[in-house]
Amino acid sequence: MIPVQIKICGITNTTDARACAELGAQLIGLNFYPQSPRYIKPSVGREIVESLPAETEAVGVFVDGNAEEIRETAKTARVRCVQLHGNFSPEIAHELASEFRVIPVFSTQARFRPEHVSLFPECDVLIDAHHPDLRGGTGRRCNWPAARATFAFARFLILSGGLNTQNVGRAIAAVRPHAVDVCSGVERTPGVKDHRAVENFVAAVRRAERLTETSTPSNFPCRNHKS
Repeated sequence: MIPVQIKICGITNTTDARACAELGAQLIGLNFYPQSPRYIKPSVGREIVESLPAETEAVGVFVDGNAEEIRETAKTARVRCVQLHGNFSPEIAHELASEFRVIPVFSTQARFRPEHVSLFPECDVLIDAHHPDLRGGTGRRCNWPAARATFAFARFLILSGGLNTQNVGRAIAAVRPHAVDVCSGVERTPGVKDHRAVENFVAAVRRAERLTETSTPSNFPCRNHKS
């Protein structure tokens, strides 16, 4: 079984970034949405990116905006992966995918259909909970059955939405994602991570991974992991 990757989102400083990487996160999220309580300037994002070990990938989080604005901010911050919330089109994702790893975000609201993600074949996909006003970091749990159904249409599936140490094991068993994304579930306050909570979350993911591997039938479909 391919290890489940761990993304810690809403990083705002180099201390938390380095700690998350050392504790086992493969991905960290940097929020460039000005209305977010976890917003950082692109220049701060660059400092964080430059402090990371080479094997840890920084993900720039964007809401709406056009391709040129996203590209400019991403290049200033030196992130090579962009996560798109809000209003975005397959055309924008396609344009950005020529330069970046692109992760469009889909919320499991009433209108969501798993097959919608097939419009983004060059992208990885993040499934999150729906909130009428906020874009990520809400603490709400997404619809796990809907996320699991999305698996068939996504080349790389990241599960988000209200994850924490207590429920991430059940989430992994229910959805079988390629990666899990946590934000408020490992925070002291918005944008300030609790390092012990991060450590416990990583341990819970690895424990769930082992349990899932031993319980997986031999005929269970392999995950389409992005190389």
